[in-house]
Order: sequence, then C-alpha cells, then structure tokens
Amino acid sequence: MIPVDLFENKNLRWKHFTGNDNFDYPIDYWAALLSARADGHVDLLYRWEPNAYCHFHRHTAATTSTVLAGELHIIDIDLETGEEVNRKVRRAGSYAHKDPGDIHMEHGGPEGALVLFNLYSPDGLLAESLARDGTVIGQSTLDQILKGRSSR
Repeated sequence: MIPVDLFENKNLRWKHFTGNDNFDYPIDYWAALLSARADGHVDLLYRWEPNAYCHFHRHTAATTSTVLAGELHIIDIDLETGEEVNRKVRRAGSYAHKDPGDIHMEHGGPEGALVLFNLYSPDGLLAESLARDGTVIGQSTLDQILKGRSSR
C-alpha cells in the first residue's frame, strides 16, 4: 500500500455530493476512498464544506471517526418521533466509535471539517441514506465500493 498524506491530499480521488430540491438542508461534501477490503473493512476520508451537511443517514457498520480538521456537528435523531435527541460538536483531535444503528445528521462547522472514517461491516452494508420520515432512499455497500475501485 502506498502511504497517503491526509492533509496534503491533492492526489486523492474525491467524489462530490450535493443536494437538490428534495432536501431542505444544504448538502455539500466530498468523499475519498483510502482502502477497502473484501473482509468488510473500509477507510474513507470525508470533507464538509462550511456549514454544509451530508445526507441524513443510519450507520449499518461499526464506525470509528477521527476529526482531523475543523468541526463536525452531529445531531442524533429519534427515528420514531423525528425529534432531535442529542447534539454535539466534535473538534479536531476528537475520536469516536459507534456500533451499527446510529441515526443522525452531520455538518461541517464554520470552517468545514475533515474526518477519517474506519468502517467494519461483515455483511457489506455500510450506511443507509434516509428521508426525513426514515424511509431508506439509498444504500452504501462494500460491493459498490469494490466494483467502483476495479472500474477505474
């Protein structure tokens, strides 16, 4: 494996995600694959634009995250009521581990955020994007990542 500098990362292949009229919050973030293995381990680097969100989602993989720069704002949601149950700000240097099932919104702080995610999913299902009512509108799987990587 070739070492990667996570801060001077001009050679990473970034995928840009934005929202549309179906979302009532500003979506503007980037993802770069660092590593994916058939045994269910995936390492990703995410970058949020200032005050922009990623899609409302549920983690279906065990997930660890390390904030490398900026601030990551997390809003935990109770899917049954749709109500916010917790809000936290994680600053550079913050590390967290969550088991599968975590449902939340995330957004970058005033200067955005750069976050390293390490996921493990033996069944290959990594995350589900959700509509406000909790309906699954998309899935992220290990198979998608491995197929995408092999087609480059």
